[in-house]
Amino acid sequence: MKHYNFDEVIERRGTNCVKFDGAKKGKDGKELLPLWVADMDFRTPDFIVNALKKRCEHEVFGYTYGSDSYFKSIEEWVLYKYLWKIQREWISYIPGIVKGIGFVLQCFTQPGDKIIIQPPVYHPFRLVPEKMHREVVYNPLQLVEGVYQMDFEQLESIIDEKCKVLILSNPHNPGGIVWEKSTLIKLAEICNRHHILVISDEIHAEMVYPQHKHYPFAMVSEEAANCSIMFMAPSKTFNIAGIVSSYSIIPNDVLREQFYSFLEAGELNAGTIFAYTATEAAYTYGAEWLQQMRIYIIENVRYVDDFLMKYIPQIKVYKPQASFLVWLDCRDLQLSQPELVHLFEEKAGLLLNDGSMFGSGGEGYMRLNIGCPRSTLETAMNALKKAVNSL
Repeated sequence: MKHYNFDEVIERRGTNCVKFDGAKKGKDGKELLPLWVADMDFRTPDFIVNALKKRCEHEVFGYTYGSDSYFKSIEEWVLYKYLWKIQREWISYIPGIVKGIGFVLQCFTQPGDKIIIQPPVYHPFRLVPEKMHREVVYNPLQLVEGVYQMDFEQLESIIDEKCKVLILSNPHNPGGIVWEKSTLIKLAEICNRHHILVISDEIHAEMVYPQHKHYPFAMVSEEAANCSIMFMAPSKTFNIAGIVSSYSIIPNDVLREQFYSFLEAGELNAGTIFAYTATEAAYTYGAEWLQQMRIYIIENVRYVDDFLMKYIPQIKVYKPQASFLVWLDCRDLQLSQPELVHLFEEKAGLLLNDGSMFGSGGEGYMRLNIGCPRSTLETAMNALKKAVNSL
């Protein structure tokens, strides 16, 4: 068994990297330590790199299509990860999940229609509908004894005939919540009854921690399969976001025909050579690498949690159940949101995601990306400790 080195520090500056090269600087022009954009600082695994190199050696990059082995790799991976047997015709390449959300809204809704989101949640869920002149309505998550839950009573109260789509984060970003099967079944029952289409963004699904179980939304019930379009990708898991390797899964014949015809009309379902190659390599050879990566990430969560409890008890980790994003509860610092951002950026020299960007319920929080070597986290935590002690 090969041992992968996640402690390795790789210089990413100078590669047109959003996380580093696209990061804002402090007010004094000093570079901030970037712990924001949701990609990892780990080396993309060798089996993917080697597959890309081998394809490059052919030296002809003409028009391409998804091969039988590409689709089979997705089918077998979904069966391996979730014990869900899907059919090839359910699957289509899409050029990114945020773009996919936009395509669904174009295909199934009109300007003025209502789109439901569940804040605090990934901010494009709000931005995409708003920029497409749809009305965003909110079904905020509720903190019950420190645990996020869906508020079904409030959801029922806001639904009217103009509500056409609900965008679900499964697992949840930024909270790292792995939704219980019963929660998803209840959500599906409500949405199916009200003829609301559910877009389920499952890009973090493959990184659910071993002690938890992810349920693909369309798998949980007949109602869920009837009213949903699911988006998945190997991009977060195997650190290949720049390759754009997303795909959709749609069990319902009517939804699938309508949406896939929309995609085909503009050749939006046409992937690139590298997307097909990287996805097939990831899903064919990636199980062991993923296991080692998740263990490292879990240890990073433990490190941050232990450090904060010992040295900065005013900041608490909302314990994630998936992914490499940590939702930090900073409310006990009793700072305004601008003051909180100033603490992290100007005093500690750290660039995190401002919790308020995720909408209602995000005030007093910051989102930390721990998909990095432990040494980077040690530097960050010590800088934060010094900054908080200076308050």
